[in-house]
Amino acid sequence: MDSPVCPETGGPMIRASRPMTLSYKGESVTFDMPGWYCEESGESIHTGQDMKISDRQLNLLKARSEGLLQPQEIRRIRRKLRLTQVDAGNLIGGGPRAFQKYEAGDLLPSRAVSSALVLLDSAPEMLQLLQVRLERAPSTPKTLRGASRAG
Repeated sequence: MDSPVCPETGGPMIRASRPMTLSYKGESVTFDMPGWYCEESGESIHTGQDMKISDRQLNLLKARSEGLLQPQEIRRIRRKLRLTQVDAGNLIGGGPRAFQKYEAGDLLPSRAVSSALVLLDSAPEMLQLLQVRLERAPSTPKTLRGASRAG
């Protein structure tokens, strides 16, 4: 993107990062928000990539506030269980791309998925119970029948 013009002043905008604070249910987080900024008016323009940063920060804040697992915890538990992201999504819930989105911070896990992961973190042997149940289901994805494992 070429340097945009400020919609307020007509002056040039510069590419920079500025502190941004988000609040949710009494908790706040401050982070550096990239974007195009007008020094004169304070106006800003943000690209889709810029907005991903604020969306991920808001998801982290919501996860903390709601008692849901955060991306790094989800990744740690999935790896401990030796599951690929696809297998974890099919076994635990959310579908084949869910864990990719949970671990990137693009999507909050449901309370059910968070709770299942907490339980599996404490009792990893229970994963076998889920695998057996899924294998008995008539529409089991083929990737889980042999349960490919992540290293």
